[in-house]
Amino acid sequence: MGRKPKLAVYKFASCDGCQLSLLNCEEELMAVAGEMEIAYFLEASRAVVKGPYQLSLVEGSITTPRDAERVHQVRRASRFLVSIGACATSGGIQSLRNFKDVREFVSVVYATAEYIEALEKSTPISYHVRVDLELQGCPVGKDQLLEVISAFLHNRRPNVPAYSVCMECKKAGNVCVMVASGTPCLGPVTRAGCGAVCPAYQRGCYGCFGPSGSPNTISLSERWQQIGKGEEEIVRAFRSFNAYAEPFRRESEAYERLLTEKALRDSTSSS
Repeated sequence: MGRKPKLAVYKFASCDGCQLSLLNCEEELMAVAGEMEIAYFLEASRAVVKGPYQLSLVEGSITTPRDAERVHQVRRASRFLVSIGACATSGGIQSLRNFKDVREFVSVVYATAEYIEALEKSTPISYHVRVDLELQGCPVGKDQLLEVISAFLHNRRPNVPAYSVCMECKKAGNVCVMVASGTPCLGPVTRAGCGAVCPAYQRGCYGCFGPSGSPNTISLSERWQQIGKGEEEIVRAFRSFNAYAEPFRRESEAYERLLTEKALRDSTSSS
């Protein structure tokens, strides 16, 4: 019998939530350990088995020059590399700094800013190296993690949905919160994977799993305006866990420009 393939789990700038999702697999993780050698997973064990690794799961965004160098080392050591979670796939909540001047933040927060090394932007793994698969979520869903590992072991394509949270609401029989009560909801443009947990409790979707396969963000924003939501609310809604994902970033910047133009008009008319 041949040697088991090696699994590595890496962390960059993140909260560790996606790694915890893997640890929360509990019994299923024991089955994974029976099929793969968990060779590098510092969240679970200090023991390290030397690479290369057949499958690497990478959590976190790239935020420092050292990160930008290290991710290339990870890529070279990995046959298949899967970025997991919002930070790794879109820059995460820390990518909110991408819309401002990070040097200003550093000067305000740190007494000795010259010791802080930070890139201008927080970026996903795919901005720096080739990624074989991206798995969205904040945190990533444990069932999807297990599906990816199972697909790797059986040499098949993983069955990960690209459709929206609305489909999950339909399957669960949830009443649409936006139609029924005018509650802003990102479900129509957000990728499925959470089980529509927020709409199930009469709350709008927050976009934890990032953009769906073909999100119509323009139409959704127009609908939000029809139910009385202003430009500031739309910008704020798209700037959360996946703020720097292209469709969400583009939509928030469009409404931010509208706010700027409105402020200039108001300033001109008052003077």
